[in-house]
Amino acid sequence: MRQINVQLGARSYAIHVGHGLLARLGTHCRKLGLGAQCVLVTDTHVARLHGAAARVSLSNAGISAACITLPSGERSKSLEQARRCYRAMAAHRLERGSFVVALGGGVVGDVAGFVAATYLRGMALVQVPTTLLAQVDSSVGGKVGVNLPEGKNLVGAFHQPRAVYCDLELLRSLPEREFRAGLAEVIKYGIIADARLFARLERDLEALLKRHAPTLEAVVARCCAIKAAVVGEDEREGGRRAILNFGHTLGHGLEAISRYGRYLHGEAISIGQVAAARLSQKLAGLPARDADRIEALFIRAGLPVRVSLKTAERRRLHDAMRLDKKVSAGEIRFVLAGALGRATAGHRVPMQTLLTVMEGT
Repeated sequence: MRQINVQLGARSYAIHVGHGLLARLGTHCRKLGLGAQCVLVTDTHVARLHGAAARVSLSNAGISAACITLPSGERSKSLEQARRCYRAMAAHRLERGSFVVALGGGVVGDVAGFVAATYLRGMALVQVPTTLLAQVDSSVGGKVGVNLPEGKNLVGAFHQPRAVYCDLELLRSLPEREFRAGLAEVIKYGIIADARLFARLERDLEALLKRHAPTLEAVVARCCAIKAAVVGEDEREGGRRAILNFGHTLGHGLEAISRYGRYLHGEAISIGQVAAARLSQKLAGLPARDADRIEALFIRAGLPVRVSLKTAERRRLHDAMRLDKKVSAGEIRFVLAGALGRATAGHRVPMQTLLTVMEGT
């Protein structure tokens, strides 16, 4: 097992990456000094695969766990589902000394985290991510929240977990499309912060797609270490943490205008990252050969890299992006890469230039 520490003073915590962690969940929670009562938030798909094992582990450690099951899918990342959680927690008489366990992908982690941040003005949170995307990205860093029809993650909070347990065995049951979507966030870390990681992904992509255990463990741990370092430096996205949004402004906009039904998150930000790479080539000095390498790697990962929009869809996309959290003084700002492994935030991009690179025209 590998351990990566997120250094945030009194809110510091560890990310554990390894095999068989779910079976030891209850023991780990006891060692953290958490209470004897929790709520386990999951979704219908994960509950069927891993819910019983999680409840048994908690029960064997003397922890009583009520279970809240959300419908699977991005549409559950809503205020309506958060309200369902609040009412269930009230019915189970959870107290401030109780804690929340998020067992699932990014949607479950974000909703459960938002509920933990706000119910009784804050409860302890433990993240047990079950998708590749959640293990390398959304479970780490404390950003939690829900979507509105107008845009993604518009309602949320910063609420750091007490621990993150990335059990790589849980990825064995992950559908192929979900696994490939998670690779979009993995590739992102190479683009924004680690050119050597990017080169390793080019070399070892086939091993990753086969879920080769040693390769997967090393890559997940490296991605977590990069995010831990960025979050430790800038917890609330006042500066460097904004680079983690490479490709996300466009990606979130595409998710919003498709009503969170057409693309998985990783697929949308794959399109966004390839567009950001081409924008970086035009506006930030990224060499053309590196922009080509970025696009080629996403294609090899089986992810979409282009989208064609009708005039009305373009207008809706622009409106959705204007609601993005990175908008400043009414202007949409982008993260661009001047070189592989080096990204900066705050770049102004003309809308027509964005549409040109997004559609490959």
